[in-house]
Amino acid sequence: MTPHDPVPLSDDALRWQLRALRQDVPPARNLWPDIAARLATTPQQVTATPARRRQRVAPFALAASVLLAVTMTWQLQRAPQGDAVIQREAAAMTRDYTGALAQMDTQAKASPEYAPALHALDQSAAEIRHAIATDPQARFLLEQLRRTYARRLALTQRAVMT
Repeated sequence: MTPHDPVPLSDDALRWQLRALRQDVPPARNLWPDIAARLATTPQQVTATPARRRQRVAPFALAASVLLAVTMTWQLQRAPQGDAVIQREAAAMTRDYTGALAQMDTQAKASPEYAPALHALDQSAAEIRHAIATDPQARFLLEQLRRTYARRLALTQRAVMT
């Protein structure tokens, strides 16, 4: 190490030296009058007034309203066809279920201990079919009917096997 090499400083000493270097220097003159003068000479962008905005948006709002009305009318006209589809699907499912159940019953008789559960599932299926007739747009009822029939068939298979 030579005498001209800097002496290593600790972190704290270095921080204090750096803080001592900082000096706030005020500007030589007041800058705000010049800034205000330049802003006054610069052309300002004109923003649309609320009346202009309404004039520009009005055609789009009208078009959206007409589109909404046409879509709603179209959907309401399609609804009766959808109702018939759900009811037809429920009827077809009931026919398939009845056929499968009849085929199981001819093979063997179910154990009597399963009778209350089988009756409850039959009652549930009847209530779901009634609900579909009452509200034919309720697609979730069709899925509920399918699950009920599947449970009924599985329970019948279990009852026949015992």
